[in-house]
Amino acid sequence: MNKYVPLILLVISTTATAGTTRYVTDQLEITLRSGQSTKHQIVRMLPSGSTVDVIETGEDGTYTRVRAEGAEGWVLSRYLDEQASGRERLEEANKRLTRLSDENKRLKTELATALNEKRDLNKDKNTLSNQSDKLQQELNRITRISADALSVDRENQALNAQLQQLQMNYDQSQQQIASLQDSSARSWFMAGGGIILLGMLIGLIIPKMHWKKKSQWGSL
Repeated sequence: MNKYVPLILLVISTTATAGTTRYVTDQLEITLRSGQSTKHQIVRMLPSGSTVDVIETGEDGTYTRVRAEGAEGWVLSRYLDEQASGRERLEEANKRLTRLSDENKRLKTELATALNEKRDLNKDKNTLSNQSDKLQQELNRITRISADALSVDRENQALNAQLQQLQMNYDQSQQQIASLQDSSARSWFMAGGGIILLGMLIGLIIPKMHWKKKSQWGSL
């Protein structure tokens, strides 16, 4: 019975191993050697994802001569790929996703800012429209006032012309009155002079008449 125990354990171990899923790790380092065999000296270790410049490929294609990190050497061709490693591509994809996410956030922020600015511009537009309407109404009012002012000015000019004509008529009337007053004064002066002269003549004549009467009475 004991001799079957190792066999049973081997079967159990094999069954467990066969039922388990494994993934090949992407973490790898390859040797950069001075020649095209494992016997040649290792120049340095190149980690997965390292970028190398191909110089030439060996005759059988097993090894490839490359330049990497300032050194030259040979590496196994099967470890070289035209694309970056899956880990590098994943990191690059994650970086790109992060950049796109940040760009998306930035665009959303800019969109929100633009919408706010548009809303503010609409408010300003409405305010300016209202102000424009008020200014137009004020302009119309001023235009009406200006038209009324011109009409009043024309009326004032007509009244001033009439006033000037009346003033001229008044001045002429005053001149005529003054002329009449001068003429009346001269007439009164002449009349007064005539009365005085008449009085003087009467004063000269009456005494003589009185003396003649006395003489006639004395002769009687």
